[in-house]
Amino acid sequence: MNSAISLPRRALDRVWRSRFARNVAVVASGAAGAQAITMAFAPLITRIYGPEAFGLLGTFMAIVAVAVPVAALAYPIAIVLPRDDRDALGLVRLSVILSFAVALLAAAGLWAGGDWLTATLGAESVAGFLFLVPLAMLFAAWMQIAQQWLIRKKEFGVVARSAVAHSLILNTAKSGIGWLHPVGVVLIVLATLGQALHAGLLFTGALRRYQGITAERDEGPGTPLKELAHRHRDFPLYRAPQNAIYALSQALPILLLAALFGPAAAGFYALAKLVMGPPALLLGKAVSDVFYPKITEATHEGRDVGPMLLKATGILAIVGLAPVVVVVVLGPSLFVFVFGSDWVVSGDYARWLALFYLFNLINRPCFSVIPVFGAQRGFLLYEVLTLIFKALALVAGYKLFDSDIWAVALFSLAGVVSYSLVTLWVIWLSLYRMQHV
Repeated sequence: MNSAISLPRRALDRVWRSRFARNVAVVASGAAGAQAITMAFAPLITRIYGPEAFGLLGTFMAIVAVAVPVAALAYPIAIVLPRDDRDALGLVRLSVILSFAVALLAAAGLWAGGDWLTATLGAESVAGFLFLVPLAMLFAAWMQIAQQWLIRKKEFGVVARSAVAHSLILNTAKSGIGWLHPVGVVLIVLATLGQALHAGLLFTGALRRYQGITAERDEGPGTPLKELAHRHRDFPLYRAPQNAIYALSQALPILLLAALFGPAAAGFYALAKLVMGPPALLLGKAVSDVFYPKITEATHEGRDVGPMLLKATGILAIVGLAPVVVVVVLGPSLFVFVFGSDWVVSGDYARWLALFYLFNLINRPCFSVIPVFGAQRGFLLYEVLTLIFKALALVAGYKLFDSDIWAVALFSLAGVVSYSLVTLWVIWLSLYRMQHV
């Protein structure tokens, strides 16, 4: 009997003693701290601004989210891959240069066609704020560059502390300024400045720990930027559009709910996503940030990555199940209690989004393996098909049921199916790869 009890305890001890688990815990603690701060401020912020202001912010951030993945053409994601730090630093410089170029192109494009874009998306309410989109793209690119360098160097503590500090400062600003001007424009401006704040915190942490970065350049000339760009060309060709399509699929509900059911519906969805999304996305990102360099190293050494992939996927499924059950059973009641009676619809949305984000969490290790396997072309095709599938699900909720709740439900179920398929596909790739090495 004692041996039966001690067996799972020994297993847990082995997991905790592993460097992978400790690194995930560090990054996840930062994610959890940032989310805890956001949730602590949320009851106050929702009572200050209201559903329509949240809908305005959600619509603006949906447009930004689609633009950000192409801000540096996805080259920052490649910073982790090179064996040599000089090549990684070359990718840092390349990413910075591209971030300026892309931001300028975006500004020119929005100046010429901004009215057409907002009319096409049914987002005329944010037409006056489109000039902030290129700035948000630039700041987001810098944030990703600093973050990927820190991930390469396994400085996960800096990433975690930056997330917490960013959340505390941003939410304090939302609450304080909201008392004086409780309008959506405040949320939009602060969200843009928040990207710059987060980037600054990450760069500060990186520079404090790597004052010797410039000295590394004296060891010899690195690979020319043109060659680095060509060597990692699959990132702008496949990963950048894939990430943009993925972001569009995530932003699609807010854009369509605002267009079909009005800004209040978009606001209800924005709050439900605020509550349900970050725990899954931030924990999933913590796992991906740690798993990505680990799986890259294992691939360089020719080891079988299949068991690592299955283990990480299984652990995330276990971790995510209990919170999902709570939200499915008590969603509307919890939202009314925490955020006020105006937000009961958000609780109904959250019941369905809980399933959506559970499967999104489960497949994060699979997402991180795709560039290592060189399968980004297939992943781009997957994202295109998934986007169409999710869009049809949302439109079906409007056309067949004339119900925003049904639209969110069908969108969530479409996500469950698509995430399950990509998980199975990547696991099959890992098995196929080992059989043909």
